[in-house]
Order: sequence, then structure tokens, then C-alpha cells
Amino acid sequence: MKKLLIYFFFILPVFTFTTGCKKPVIHLPVPPADTLAKKGVPSGAADGVTFINNGTSAIFNLYAPGKKSVYLIGDFNNWQAEPRYRMTNTPDGTRWWIEVDSLNPNTQYGYQYLIDSAIKIADPYSHEILDPDYDQYIPAGVYPNLKPYPVGKTTGYVSVIQGNLPSYTWQVTNFQRPSPKNLVIYELLVRDFVSTHNYQTLTDTLSYLERLGVNAIELMPVNEFEGNDSWGYNPDFMMALDKYYGTPDAYKAFIDACHAHGMAVIQDIVLEDQFGSSPMVQMYWNSLTNTPAQNSPWFDSLTLHPYGVGYQMNYGTAADRDTATVYYAENVMKYWIQEYHIDGFRFDQAQGFTQTNSVANGSLWSAYDADRVNLWQAFNTYLKSLSPNFYVILEDFASNQETAALANQGMMIWTNLNYNANQGTMGYSQGWDLSGLFYNQYGSSNPYGLVAYFESHDEERLQYKNEQYGNSSGGYNVKDPATGLARDGEAAAFLFSSPGPKMLWQFGERGYDISINYNGRLGDKPPLWNYMNDTNRLKLYNTYAAMIKMKINNPVFATTHYQYNLGGAVKTIQLTGTDGTDVEVIGNFDVVPHTAALSFPAAGIWHDNLEGNSMNVSTIPDSITLAPGEYHVYSNVPLKQ
Repeated sequence: MKKLLIYFFFILPVFTFTTGCKKPVIHLPVPPADTLAKKGVPSGAADGVTFINNGTSAIFNLYAPGKKSVYLIGDFNNWQAEPRYRMTNTPDGTRWWIEVDSLNPNTQYGYQYLIDSAIKIADPYSHEILDPDYDQYIPAGVYPNLKPYPVGKTTGYVSVIQGNLPSYTWQVTNFQRPSPKNLVIYELLVRDFVSTHNYQTLTDTLSYLERLGVNAIELMPVNEFEGNDSWGYNPDFMMALDKYYGTPDAYKAFIDACHAHGMAVIQDIVLEDQFGSSPMVQMYWNSLTNTPAQNSPWFDSLTLHPYGVGYQMNYGTAADRDTATVYYAENVMKYWIQEYHIDGFRFDQAQGFTQTNSVANGSLWSAYDADRVNLWQAFNTYLKSLSPNFYVILEDFASNQETAALANQGMMIWTNLNYNANQGTMGYSQGWDLSGLFYNQYGSSNPYGLVAYFESHDEERLQYKNEQYGNSSGGYNVKDPATGLARDGEAAAFLFSSPGPKMLWQFGERGYDISINYNGRLGDKPPLWNYMNDTNRLKLYNTYAAMIKMKINNPVFATTHYQYNLGGAVKTIQLTGTDGTDVEVIGNFDVVPHTAALSFPAAGIWHDNLEGNSMNVSTIPDSITLAPGEYHVYSNVPLKQ
């Protein structure tokens, strides 16, 4: 008798993976494959893709513990899950790898991983991805020669590689980073700073920032994030540059140009969470709870703090550190430092690197967290082992004890004085104390461990509130734009006179008065470069420039010998330099005149550095009557500007 061969075809259900963000791809079934022998990853093969044999071969290496099968699909196999492209599992079951040969090193290839016949993802270690939804809105002038998406062959994000991708030739290879003691950071969002939203135009504006005098630029996130029109705090591929701002070479050229102009580049980075388009989120997903699955190597299954937005990464605790998440984060950090010559990171939501559940208890969220401090100390040590003097800046608004612990380890902590400063510029006494400019308020022993600021991307603009809510007395009205702008200059004099690193938000130097909520909080804002044609705004710019240059060029502004009285209407800062330079800053933040004492340390000639004149002081202390909003920066020798 002939044997009857019966074939059973098991139809796997087609399903849609959903998240709280985008609707990811629909995954198609593939034929079952024979079991392959387990084997270790070839020596020298890094995570992601490693090219060998002069770019004609590539080793693909994916960390995916607990998965049953992984296929490599892409341009080289017409996006089909062919048996010979089934990846080999390592003996410990954590990694999947495959070597692909006969590649053209001059050709771009798109690829994805198909996991367990159900999950189709781009490589978490991608350096470039194709987005089927948003790439079409990126102008060719911003990102030339973008590889077309393989329409009709696959769905979802696609990774792109090329064997002999030309390397960028750095022009500045010996850049000396400014010391934290006189660091002045300019925070900007590429999208809103230049209307073309690209690195080339941004590079062309460096002369503007050079005239202002800043010595560091902090960019809001530039790695791949969901969509195009975004602040960038919704990341999905942490090692890919978002194409909406330009190419990798354009970004490198921008950094190179910054270094040539004496400016460090600090990159805002989000390693506290990721969003639904992230392949790492999608690989381990609980469709019933619509959250990361409990077996995810990287993510918590629920958000543990009250300000969670995306899916929180799990770094474990000091006693039980999550090595997979730490390993991934350190690889991300190392990539940007080595590939792009970044000078520092500003870590978004650094306070969220915790396993303490504080969702229902905000005070617990702000309390000292020993595990969080331990993690940041480890990251700080790691980063400075890669790049000595690397800036580690944390958005951490926890207790003073935590601020001091982190600052004392050489990190710099964001110090938000927006409310206090704006109360002062508006002329309201409640809350206008600026004592938080000084590190001793936090119990820290590091004079240069606080990045104090009056504006950031998160805060309402000083001048907007001046014009909307400013105080008045008689004919003096802060709502008058010229009056409000002058008071912004007064605030700047105190900000930049206090020792330690400082930050300003884009266009604060010319009194940007478009609300943060214009066009929606996250919506694009007009750059309004025409403001430089306004006499009052130009005067404010010049005040900022003078104060910034004085801070950077005169060691007295980094002194640890100081006195301050910043709680009343008349505020003062006194600085004593080790080189014999003395500085006295005085200003009236009220809307009525005040007479106050000028406590110069000695009689003689004192120079008014902003007004360009001097006076002979014979009486100590002397008295001065200050009009509303009047301020001065005096010194016993002319200050360098």
C-alpha cells in the first residue's frame, strides 16, 4: 500500500499589537522551522550589526531572552522568513544571531526581526530607521537620499545598514571643555530655534550664540522619537538620530563647528522610559493589561512614580540591579560619546530612575532615595571612565539631601528658580527670594554642582508673564513691554553673578513673550528673529551678553567667598575674588523706589560695568536710592567683557 501523507496546516491567528501610542504592525505567520543547534555569538560581534570581510558580510545580534524563534527578514531575502535566515540561539537562551554573506558594501539594506512568528520589529540598536508614516514629511533638503520604504513588502519600522558607510572626518580633535565653574548653557529645541529645523541652518546661527557669549549648547532630544513634530521626550530608538533634523554627518558637522567656536554640546537624553513604538517595548508585551509584560528584561509592568508618561525602564535596586537595563543604557551612552563626540548628557526625569512606588505619595517620590543615588553614582563613574570631565546633568528635583549627595559626586543638578525669578520680574514680593542660586542652600559642598536657571523648555516665559500679570505703581507698570524687558535684564544680572554653572532657554536673551501654551504646550513656536530689530530687546540681549562674558572671563564669578541677601525688595550679591577683585551686585525688584546701603568692602573708585561709568566712594557703607527695576554690577576694577 502507498503511504498516505497528510499535511496539517496550522493557521496562526493574525493579530494587532497595540500600545498607548501608535498602533504597531500586523504580523503574518511563517512556516515552522527545524530546531537549530544552539551556539555562541561569534567573537567580536557587538549588539546590533557588526560588519566583517570589508563590509561584504554582517553578523546580526539580538538580545531576546525566552523567545522561541527569530528570523531575519529584509532586502536580502525579499522580506520572507526563509529557513536559512532563522537565527541561531545562544546556549543560555538570551541571544539570537546570524551571519549574512554576499552583501554589497555600497548598498543600503533594510531589515527587521520576526520573533515567534508574531512580532516584527526593527533592531533596538538601529542607527537609522525608516518610518512608513512620517518619513514622507521630511524634506529632501533636510535628509537627502533617504532610502525608500519597502512598501508592500513589510510593515512597521525598518532598520537600515550599509557596509562601507563613509566616516566623518572631524576637524576639531582636541576640544577643551569649559570648566563647570563658569559654564553657561544655552538650551534649545532645533525645531523652534530655526524654521528650517535642520542642523545646517543651526550651524549657520552659531555666530549669534558666540556673540551672546555662551560656552555650551544643550539640545533637546535628537535621537529617534515618535512622529516628527515633537519635543523629543517620546523616544523609541535610542541609538538612531531622528531624521527630521538632518543626517548624522550634518549633526557631526554641527558639533564640530560648536567645538571650533569654543562651545560644548550637551545632549538631552531620555533613558527613564520609552514609548509604544519602541521594539524593546513590543518584544515583551501584555495585551490584556496593555502594559509591558512582567518578563520584560527592561521595563516595569507599571509606572512607579506620579509623573510617568511612557513605559518606565527598570534598573532594579542597589541590592538587585537589573543588569540588562544597565547594560543597554551604558551602550546608548557610549555610542553617542564615541560616535558624535558629545560633551555631556542632560538626563531627563533622572528622579524617575527608581523602584520605589510613589504613585500615590508625592512626598515619597521627592524623598531621598538611596538606590537612585547609588545608580547615578555608578553611571557617573562609567561616563567619566569613557570621557573624563564629561558633563553629567540630572533633572532631579528630590530632597536637598539627594541634591547634595549627587552634586558632591561631581554631577550637576538642574535647579529651577523660574517661579522665584518671575515673581521678582513681575514685582511681587511673595516668593521672590533668589537664595536658591547658591549651593550652600542645599547642603552641598560642591560650589559648581547646580545648574541654576530662570527659564527652561518646561517653564513659562518670564516676559510673557511680565506683560500679562506684571505689578504696577503710579506710572510704573511692569506690563509695559519695555519695562518688563528691563526687569528681565535685572534678573539676568543676578543669575549670572552667582557662582556655578547657569542655563538660559532659547530667546530669553531677547525677552521672548510667546506663551509656552501657544499652539499647545508641545506645539511649534515662531522663532521671531525680527525681535533683534527692537531697541529694547536688543538692549536686553546686550545685557545678557555682557553678564555672560563677565561671568566667563573673570575668576571672581567662580569664587567661594561671597555674601548675599536675596529675600527682600533690594537684593545684593557680594563676591570676593582671590585675585583682589571685588564685585557688588545690587537691584531693586519692587515697583516703588527704595533706599539701601551699598556695603562696599573699601573706599575708592568703583566701576559700574553695565553703565560704563565709575564713582569715587568715600563713605562706607554708602547709601543709594534705587528706582523700580534699577540695578548695578559694581567692581573695584573694570571687569573683562
